[in-house]
Amino acid sequence: MSRLNQLITEKAISQVRVKKYTKDIKSWYNYGDMVNTVGSYQTRYWHKNLIPLKQAVVITPLQHSIIIGSLLGDGTMRLGKGARNASFKTEQGLQQKTYVFWKYLHLKPLVLTEPKISYRYQHDTKEKYEKSWWFRTIRHPLLTEICYRFYKINGHCVGKKIIPRDIHDILTPMALAVWIMDDGSYNGKKIDISTYAFTLSEIHLLQKCIEKRYGVEMKYYRDRNKGYRLYCNQKETAKLVNIINPYVIDSMKYKIGLVNPVTTGS
Repeated sequence: MSRLNQLITEKAISQVRVKKYTKDIKSWYNYGDMVNTVGSYQTRYWHKNLIPLKQAVVITPLQHSIIIGSLLGDGTMRLGKGARNASFKTEQGLQQKTYVFWKYLHLKPLVLTEPKISYRYQHDTKEKYEKSWWFRTIRHPLLTEICYRFYKINGHCVGKKIIPRDIHDILTPMALAVWIMDDGSYNGKKIDISTYAFTLSEIHLLQKCIEKRYGVEMKYYRDRNKGYRLYCNQKETAKLVNIINPYVIDSMKYKIGLVNPVTTGS
């Protein structure tokens, strides 16, 4: 059975219509204003072989949290010239293969091909070398809705990442854990998060969200001309670790100080 047929069969058996999300996620999505409801979308824009798969797509609360956490971190979305809907892409270094496949396992119903190795070329010798692991989802209206909330859109071009004003409603413990697995680091018993893509006002918004929802106080500093980074002192880091530890996979425990990175190969 082909991978496409397998996906269609799996989705047809398990979920063939859009379900209600959790209260937080449902409130975040305005169903009346969504780009298109799956069942009524103009399928003439879809390849005929993908129609059964796309009609069956459901983004579960877990999948939603993984995507949100990834977009706060290294995840990206794109529309592309001529495309009507967005896709989601995740990419991590070679040492994070386990982490990439963990994301793939959970987002598999949205993906047609398994993670692949990305290659680059040496500038001087032009020698090819392995750089990272990555995969991309199909394009879908449900992903487009997320894309429009996390990016400035200009026509078919996806511009700068932005933080939605209602980030408080969707930054679940899983999303928070994925964000830190993507872009966090642990040094001196403190968690530090790369937030270079965000403006100072967005940094303040993230601070308020994390303190209000989780009771964790985060501070920030400017890293030269790169941008801003969020961090916790030791006391707040201990509180944060207690919240996200159940959601952090074993190979990424070093990001919260529970495993020595030297022993993980990550």
